Amino acid sequence: MPMQHAYAVEVEWTGAGDEGTRTYRSYARDHVVRIDGLPDILGSADKTFRGDRGRHNPEQLLLAALAQCHMLSYLHQAASRGIVVTAYRDAATGTMVTEGSGGRFTEAVLHPVVTITDAARAADALDAHGQAGRDCFIASSVAFPVLHEPTILVAGEQGER
Repeated sequence: MPMQHAYAVEVEWTGAGDEGTRTYRSYARDHVVRIDGLPDILGSADKTFRGDRGRHNPEQLLLAALAQCHMLSYLHQAASRGIVVTAYRDAATGTMVTEGSGGRFTEAVLHPVVTITDAARAADALDAHGQAGRDCFIASSVAFPVLHEPTILVAGEQGER
């Protein structure tokens, strides 16, 4: 039986200044993302869209959500398979195209680098990325491909496997 989960986020625009949206250039894209009990996230638009480069933009946060979700799904897969992971990092990239006044992501590519303890489990550790990608709630919710280009390292060894 499916379980329903609910989430709540508050977003407040803080960039009205003196003129509000009188013109396209008269307002800042600054805003605050609030989630009960957590630090605020200072947001803006991408610099390309007149945003503040010193604040997080929605495109970065979408990519971060994909990378986080995949990591958490992967760690679950590893634990379920008996693979001991001692380190995980990702340098995710995303591609977005704009057309007219809109746009869309065309793909995200995750580049997880995972360190495991047992070289004999490297193939299984690599395989676990496929199931993690299918398990990730965020990747299952987007309308563009989320690709994985993982690297598996073995603790105490030099190089990649």
